[in-house]
Amino acid sequence: MPRKPDARDQAPLLEVSQLSVSFGKHKAVDAASFTLAAAEVVVILGANGAGKSTLLKALGGMVAPQAGGSVSMGGVGMLGMPAHRVVEAGVALVPEGRGIFGELSVRENLLLGAFAQRARAHAEQTLGQVFALFPRLQERQGQIARTMSGGEQQMVAIGRALMSQPKVLMLDEPSLGLSPLLSKEVFRAISRVAQSGVGVLLVEQNARLSLAIADRGYVMENARLSGGQPAARMLQDSALQQSYLGGQKQDKAYTPDTVAAAKPKDAPVAMSRLSMAHATPSAEGDGRAAREVLAAIPIARLVAEAVERARVPVNPLPWAAAPTLNTTPAGDALAAMCQSIETIAQRARSGATQPAPYDQPPGMAPATARVQVWRRPGIEVYKRDDAGKMVKE
Repeated sequence: MPRKPDARDQAPLLEVSQLSVSFGKHKAVDAASFTLAAAEVVVILGANGAGKSTLLKALGGMVAPQAGGSVSMGGVGMLGMPAHRVVEAGVALVPEGRGIFGELSVRENLLLGAFAQRARAHAEQTLGQVFALFPRLQERQGQIARTMSGGEQQMVAIGRALMSQPKVLMLDEPSLGLSPLLSKEVFRAISRVAQSGVGVLLVEQNARLSLAIADRGYVMENARLSGGQPAARMLQDSALQQSYLGGQKQDKAYTPDTVAAAKPKDAPVAMSRLSMAHATPSAEGDGRAAREVLAAIPIARLVAEAVERARVPVNPLPWAAAPTLNTTPAGDALAAMCQSIETIAQRARSGATQPAPYDQPPGMAPATARVQVWRRPGIEVYKRDDAGKMVKE
């Protein structure tokens, strides 16, 4: 069913104003306000612990909110309603972790979703709609739910919520634990649910996928809800990209052109900047820039800079003992090391498997390979003879 073009021009389906939730002295949700229209997808982004799941539980009647706020759907107040009355009012929640009944079949899980009085009369018709949305569930309706994959279990959870014929569908982290392919399939199904006229409130950390199907988005930080921008604008928001979309600013100092134009004397400075960028674990952009720097700097300059920085004795061979100070000039030692590496590489290319005589450490005989053999313990079998004595077979 195509989405009505004027759906968002109508009055809001769900209105939340100044909703707060506290656990003791800890405020989990602080004066949250937003609206949701029919056939609209609204996404709430935020880090773990920001209060997103608590907000959904408060709307679903699973957590008691503080007095002073308001929640209404179609003009009817819902603040403080128990969970079963919230479902009867037309709000369904798919919790984080799915919460399906693992020992029941797919069909049994779905039919449990139609337990609400408002949905019982049309259970079979709604079941057909769920099967049209998720054909895989129809194929496996007799399968025990716990034996299904994570993506299929998520489909069961969404289908069970749809069986209550909700006006508002709330989903908490529907892509959690799913592969990218299954996540896209689930989000396509969510988009089709919205096109049927259901308002969808989505809590999700996968910002790109969720904003791709959303109409509007909010950001929740430290229990406070902010934003309310169109999803397309949020995708272009630089601050949001830094926080949730993996975007990083590129430092012009790390481009190959600036490194190539640097004079040899500037190599230590370039390398110090490179090491700082490369050591930043959360900066993917800086890591990419660091690789570009490495590709642009000549190898000779890198090696010379490394020797200059280390200022330690360099031995041409790894087994050369150096209890005393090596007085070989750095250039000669470096040349000897490069020659040694080249020699080993030539032998490897030629297919040589036995080390050359000069490869053995001075004064050390070639090592003899030892093979340790483990013997299986013997098993002796005894049985009783006709006389009752134990004899060995």
